[in-house]
Amino acid sequence: MHVPESLQDLADSEAVQFLKRPKIMGRIFAGVFSLVVFSSLMTDGYQNKTESPQLHCVLNSNSVACNFAVGTGLLTFFSCLAFLMLDAHEGRIASSRFKMAFQVLDFILAVIWACVWFVGFCFLANQWQRSQPWEFLLGSSSAKAAIAFSFFSIPVWIFQAYVVFRELWADAPVPYKRSLDEGAVVLTTLSPPLAASPSSSSTSGPNSMNYTTSALSPYLSTPKAPRLAMMPDN
Repeated sequence: MHVPESLQDLADSEAVQFLKRPKIMGRIFAGVFSLVVFSSLMTDGYQNKTESPQLHCVLNSNSVACNFAVGTGLLTFFSCLAFLMLDAHEGRIASSRFKMAFQVLDFILAVIWACVWFVGFCFLANQWQRSQPWEFLLGSSSAKAAIAFSFFSIPVWIFQAYVVFRELWADAPVPYKRSLDEGAVVLTTLSPPLAASPSSSSTSGPNSMNYTTSALSPYLSTPKAPRLAMMPDN
């Protein structure tokens, strides 16, 4: 294992350069925000009321709100981990079609997660506004943290979709470029260079144009002799 000798070597290392990429930074922030959302609700998101030992969601006693936030946070966190692993091995992907499919899937998921977190933020904020603060002894800080980081996830995923779209646009192949290049190579290989042959003729003059012919038709190169016709005597 190579140990960097200075801070400059550490800054120029592949790991640091990989983490400094905007797409990777956005993915890390999205994963951390989703981790905060589902972990806060899983720890203190379910509390019992003062008169009942049964656990209820701190968001207006609506279990759908807590389950939605926990499920969305878990799926987002695991998707960020999966795409981080794919990003780490992106340089080893030789197939351009697989790389293009990976970028398209990344862009679609980023747009979907941005919409999902927007809906989740509105839903969680609405349920927290309707809940009574005195019903639960604990859990208010966890609910506020889940709502806040749900809101922070929206611009992060919008930024992620923008970065992936730029990479996808920059790496988009030119239509028919490969076929045109191959056709040019084939034509250059098959067509011989034009060279003057012994049968070529050139005419030059002060008021005439230069004409060069490499091959003449046999019907044009061999002139026919005039025919003699016999005239009858009177």
